[in-house]
Amino acid sequence: MSFKLLATDKKTKARAGILKTPHGEVQTPVFMPVATQASVKAISQEDLATLGVKAILANSYHLYLRPGTAVIRAAGGLHRFMGFDGMILTDSGGFQVLSMSDLRKVNDDGVTFRSHINGSTHVLTPQKIIEIQSELGSDCWTTLDECPPFPSDEKQARQALERTMKWTDLSVPAFQRFKDNGHSPLLFPILQGSFYPELRRRAAEHMTTVPHDGVSLGGFSVGEPKDLTWSTLDHTTNLLAQDKPRYLMGVGIPEDLWDAVALGVDMMDCVWPTRVARNGQVLTRFGKFNITNSAYRQDFDPIDKDCRCFVCGKYSRAYLGHLFRARELLVHQLISYHNLYLMAEIMSLIRKAILTGAFEESRKAYLQTYRNNAAMPA
Repeated sequence: MSFKLLATDKKTKARAGILKTPHGEVQTPVFMPVATQASVKAISQEDLATLGVKAILANSYHLYLRPGTAVIRAAGGLHRFMGFDGMILTDSGGFQVLSMSDLRKVNDDGVTFRSHINGSTHVLTPQKIIEIQSELGSDCWTTLDECPPFPSDEKQARQALERTMKWTDLSVPAFQRFKDNGHSPLLFPILQGSFYPELRRRAAEHMTTVPHDGVSLGGFSVGEPKDLTWSTLDHTTNLLAQDKPRYLMGVGIPEDLWDAVALGVDMMDCVWPTRVARNGQVLTRFGKFNITNSAYRQDFDPIDKDCRCFVCGKYSRAYLGHLFRARELLVHQLISYHNLYLMAEIMSLIRKAILTGAFEESRKAYLQTYRNNAAMPA
């Protein structure tokens, strides 16, 4: 077994466990920073180490196009290429390809698309995606999927699901061949179904027919209202096996970490903490604010007085705001680091709360404080 549950909350579906991977054990629930192109934007691998990051996500589509899998294979695999020794989960890139409606064509065999970099034509099949991930040498592999847009009518969502399930069936033999040849990755097929309960049920039933080490929950965070996200996620996790980790794709703002874990999610990833950092938005236990607001021009307090990250230990709001207005690149690293530190701190609190049987109480207390926006100046 690659996944072991250590505790489950009695009032919610929150779980704490350990995922064993070829590059070490990962404590769950876990938030994975996104290293789309083998780099978490503005963050070094040394930063990731001091943050205690044990798992990240990279993107097969982007790395296939640039620098190319031949380069990464020659370097000894993605871990050596980027200098990261923790777990790497690779997204298939299906979402990226399928979101470029003017650059691709889709049929039951796969996706034909033109590179967003140079216009060259490529074909991605379910088998090709598995081959790409084998050349990258990542730890957790996903499958090619079709993610329907929001909103989609039921016919469109059903067609996307049927295609995704067919692609999953084609991926499994390819995955097994690579595994038989000495690879030791974990397979996380992507489960679709849009926001139709019957389609999610159909997808979950199909998953029971497929050998898998975990389940990737796709089709969320595509523009739907939050209450629909949670009701659909709640329904979906009720349908899944208890002994497999659930990876919720593309979800990861502070409130969402607590709410997703409460519904039985074990793994999440999102570019949000570092993306908003590059726009000057900082996170605190009391909410978020923009460092460039005029109120902080002479505010010499740290971002968060109680934060123990090196940024809050050394730099003031006034200084960070100055760097941002002056377009100094250092500010992207500093705010990104702080934001990821807060995300790691939240996940640590969540895991501890589950293990001690205090998850729901801790969740309510944290969210009440976070939503107060007390970090904002009067």
